Amino acid sequence: MRNRFEIKVAKSLGPEYVYEAMRLTYTVEKKYLPDFIDVTGKKIVEAKGRFTAEDRAKHKAIKSQHPDWDVTIIFQNAQKTISKTSKTTYAGWCEANGIKWRQA
Repeated sequence: MRNRFEIKVAKSLGPEYVYEAMRLTYTVEKKYLPDFIDVTGKKIVEAKGRFTAEDRAKHKAIKSQHPDWDVTIIFQNAQKTISKTSKTTYAGWCEANGIKWRQA
């Protein structure tokens, strides 16, 4: 257990309770407002300067949950790395995750 409080709670529960024995998946519903959209053609173009971890998670979820939409991200600098400690570029991340991209 991670702390004294969890130990205290564990002692108050019966033996049928197991500590952190499994993970449950869940989905958080959010809304996405695309930069440019062709509703009839089901095409989206997103203009990105920064491509944060939150942006990356959002685009993975959009691709997974809306596979009928064609999304392309246009980067100001596609060769920028996703973090100071990573060698993965914005472009490389998109390619690894099957997301269309291009350089502005």
